[in-house]
Amino acid sequence: METEELVSELEGRIGYHFKDSSLAVSALTHPSYMNERKINKWEHYQRLEYLGDAVLELSMSEYLYFEHPTMPEGELSKLRASMVCEPALAFCANKIPLGDLILLGKGEDATGGRKRDSILSDVFEAIIGAVYLDGGFAPAKDHINRFVMDGIGERTLFVDSKSILQEEIQKTPGSSIRYELTGESGPEHNKSFTVALYINEEKKTEATGHSKKNAEQLAAYSVLKEMGVSRNI
Repeated sequence: METEELVSELEGRIGYHFKDSSLAVSALTHPSYMNERKINKWEHYQRLEYLGDAVLELSMSEYLYFEHPTMPEGELSKLRASMVCEPALAFCANKIPLGDLILLGKGEDATGGRKRDSILSDVFEAIIGAVYLDGGFAPAKDHINRFVMDGIGERTLFVDSKSILQEEIQKTPGSSIRYELTGESGPEHNKSFTVALYINEEKKTEATGHSKKNAEQLAAYSVLKEMGVSRNI
């Protein structure tokens, strides 16, 4: 995909038009892509990620400050950290989705970089930084409201799915939960893992993820949704 087409596709997905399209290209460019092709026409995403992280932190801090007027500073900080942690931001990135738009080196691509939480979360923050530089704080905040604030409860449920499910199961004395790895597939450098989830030794669901932990998380999230469990922030 040519860079012009790439920017146009990103703009359509996030609902923002860049005056300076080079910012969008930089936000989507992984360092491995630059190194592999020896490109120096534009930057990769790391500096924009740094800026986007700061803009996101300010927006989240403001939101929580007014949403929880009696919550002490320590709890506010803990709550903010859980909302902007790597898995949470990767979840936001997948809502757009961003994975297929990232410019990756062949090696990084072959090892599953498009699905890696660390890369997805970095690119997500870089896009916030790019929108901020291109249009200012207002459009950056609108972007955050759309892709971070909207569905906070659902994202929290996903990120903390294993511990939340454990809490739900423990409400019934004597109940137990366990995860069992039932399969692995794919090349060594880019495996998929399938996990079965059992409650009281009854199989409830199976899920496949890019790691055993991710598969367990997906399985727990599926069961929570089935149970009708929700979370509010």
